Amino acid sequence: MKANIFNVDLHDFEQQVIEASHETPILVDFWADWCAPCHAIAPHITRVIDELGGEVRLAKVEVDEGENMKVAGHYRLRGFPTIMLFRNGEERGRFAGSRPARWIHDWLDQHLQPA
Repeated sequence: MKANIFNVDLHDFEQQVIEASHETPILVDFWADWCAPCHAIAPHITRVIDELGGEVRLAKVEVDEGENMKVAGHYRLRGFPTIMLFRNGEERGRFAGSRPARWIHDWLDQHLQPA
């Protein structure tokens, strides 16, 4: 994996996402291996993260691995992929389904604006 893209699970989600989002915004990709739209959006998210050069990091949570579905349940996710943005320890936005890179860029720009 690349430096700005990493896997997280139930046991390190708090530290790697919530706490880390105080330093750098963290985009979280909740995905499953059986999910075609999850595979469709993956290269678009990777491209956006690469283009942002460290301004935003990407945490990937495979919901069918270990106890990771508990994280998805905590955030009341209804389908996959669901993409969530965390900044300063709080959720700033979410969307579900596959989207093109340009749409993701625009969505991030909108949700990273100061409150």
